[in-house]
Amino acid sequence: MTERKSSLPRRPRPADNAFKGEKIRGGVNEPTYGGALSFMRRFYARDAKGADLAIWGVPFDAATSNRPGSRFGPQAIRRASAILEGDPQYPFGFDPFASLTAVDVGDCALDYGLVGNAPREIERQAKEILDTGATLVTLGGDHSVTYPLLKAHVAKHGPLALVQFDAHQDTWHPEEGRIDHGSFVARAVLEGLIDPKHSIQVGIRTHAPATHGIEMVDGNSIETLGPAGVAKRILKRVGKRKAYLSFDIDALDPAFAPGTGTPVAGGMSSREALLVLRALAPANFVGFDVMEVAPPYDHADITALAAAHIAMHFICLVAMRMGAKPRPVR
Repeated sequence: MTERKSSLPRRPRPADNAFKGEKIRGGVNEPTYGGALSFMRRFYARDAKGADLAIWGVPFDAATSNRPGSRFGPQAIRRASAILEGDPQYPFGFDPFASLTAVDVGDCALDYGLVGNAPREIERQAKEILDTGATLVTLGGDHSVTYPLLKAHVAKHGPLALVQFDAHQDTWHPEEGRIDHGSFVARAVLEGLIDPKHSIQVGIRTHAPATHGIEMVDGNSIETLGPAGVAKRILKRVGKRKAYLSFDIDALDPAFAPGTGTPVAGGMSSREALLVLRALAPANFVGFDVMEVAPPYDHADITALAAAHIAMHFICLVAMRMGAKPRPVR
């Protein structure tokens, strides 16, 4: 039998855009269930030179006080983010990668046998990324990681306003040399990394020894204020200061983020958190992280998916700052 040949041109199915893609901007049509899992299918790059934005993982959880597992957070968030790539992002209505160049620079290199060196290495490697001029998006990791990240950003930008979504104030035991996910805020204030008069914590549902002058929107107040009211409080507090946004996934209620080390009932829903983030476009954010995703306690990637959406929302805010125009939902 003679083989029949189709008159239609054969086009290879796209795969592994993280390594083999032909364009660095825009979306790709790759199956969500296969291929190399960079964040939202971005190119893996050795460094961020020439990029507007760098996505970076810090798989460290040796400073957690309860359940470990957030060292697997960057992997899980990347995996969950695959479903987001290729479409206009809701509710922005645009592809952020059409207006900004973003690369995934992999994970922070850490020696698990030298835990005490981790903060210094995180800070050093973060500085190398920031020196390229890219905005840094970090996937954690326990919340102790934010302390060296703040040091790296402050070295570039000067003292910052901190916008922290969290169930905990993280103002415990700020002793010199202590590596602890519950003390990074106190240390940051005492060392002048953040300006407490322009900093705010959202979603707090526990008590701590001190506020260090940082404004607080506790969990119950979110119900009273609503997302628009919370965003208004944040923007008023931060003003025109350069700011750093840190989102501990336990700011969400355990119903929306079960996969975390220190869950606390009574938190925000995913929808509430995303509505607040969407309204923060006027803020001058110079850096971002999402922390404490612990996949061993997750179910069906609920927590990782929430973290991926949170990171995507921040990326869309960066794209808006670079000229992307939101489109109405139709």
